[in-house]
Amino acid sequence: MELQGQRALVTGGTAGIGLACAWLLAEAGAEVTVTGRDADRGTAVAARHERVRFIAADMADAASVEALADQVAGIDVLVNNAATFPGAMTVEQGAAAYVRTFDTNVRGTYFLTAGLVAGMIERGGGSIVNITSMVAAKGVLGASVYSASKAAVESLTRTWAVEFGGHGVRVNAVAPGPTRTEGVAAEWGDTNEQLGGALPLGRTAEPAEIAQAVLFLASPRSSFITGTVLHVDGGGTAI
Repeated sequence: MELQGQRALVTGGTAGIGLACAWLLAEAGAEVTVTGRDADRGTAVAARHERVRFIAADMADAASVEALADQVAGIDVLVNNAATFPGAMTVEQGAAAYVRTFDTNVRGTYFLTAGLVAGMIERGGGSIVNITSMVAAKGVLGASVYSASKAAVESLTRTWAVEFGGHGVRVNAVAPGPTRTEGVAAEWGDTNEQLGGALPLGRTAEPAEIAQAVLFLASPRSSFITGTVLHVDGGGTAI
């Protein structure tokens, strides 16, 4: 119960990695708010744990992000997980998917963090964990827009660590390798499993394995870590 008495927000927390993070944070004692666009799925998730609640939000919509920040003011842990991940070769990439990806993955993350970090600074501490990706630092066919958006978030991680560190707010990132989730499978199909098979560990990750790294960075056990990207990628950065 190392997070007992703390309040956490996990964006995109109704499925996949976000949901796994929400469960672990709640089991560690935190009061957890999860967000998502699907109200039915979010309500069902919240009903499964007494320390989890749901707020509908679309991270690609600036007004929705602003409203979310107002509703969850006072949190101690922010997990910026919500993302879209279109797969397309550059010459085939549509403008609409490009815009939505950056609106969700970068703009939404940026302004939600800006809206919540002032409270952390005022209270003298907090932990922000950004979910990025192995492809932020590696070239993967068809991942140009997604990888660029996640590279931007890794850059923000370093800048925010410097900006907020003097106020006791730590900012880190977790960069997963290929992870077996319904959303990734729907978008990338067999490619995700092929990428996992090429890793030194020879498989894709389970969402709970990524969530363990998030819990570590959110917890007091990582009290002297900030500005770091923790690669949870089955050895992907080694090759």
